[in-house]
Parts: sequence; C-alpha cells; structure tokens
Amino acid sequence: MNVPSLTEDTLLDLTVNFIPLGILAFFDVLFWIFNPWGWDPWFVFWAHVLTIIPFVLLTILTFVSGRVIQRDERRVESTTERDDAADH
Repeated sequence: MNVPSLTEDTLLDLTVNFIPLGILAFFDVLFWIFNPWGWDPWFVFWAHVLTIIPFVLLTILTFVSGRVIQRDERRVESTTERDDAADH
C-alpha cells in the first residue's frame, strides 16, 4: 500500500489514527529534548517505552486498516459495476 494509491475517503478514514500518531511522536521528541526526569536509565526507558510501543502498534494498525479499507472499496466498486452492467 503506497500512499499515492490511497483515495481521499481512505485518508479521511485513517485520520483518526494519524492524529494520535502525531501526539505520540510529539511527546517522545519532547521527552528527549527536555528530559524532565534527568538521564536516569529507569525513567528514560519507561518514558520511551510508553510512547514508542503504542506508536509502533498504532502504525501497524493504520497500515493494516488502510489495506482493508482499500480492498473493501475495490470490492464494493466492482460489485456496483457488475450490478450496473446487469441492469442495462
């Protein structure tokens, strides 16, 4: 699934995942820049685990859902075309 092949409707459907991805990335970068708890390995580890793991999982979910949405859109379009051809 490459981004140029996504339709506007699919991108709109996936926007609900892009916004949290941006928020997670923002906070991870913010933790690296300001480092509120210092460089204690325990806090650095947990601060990034709690932002990076959900980011990766949500990225995978977004990719899979984009593929499923595109597949279902193609299926609906082909069904509609067959129904239109049968009506004429």
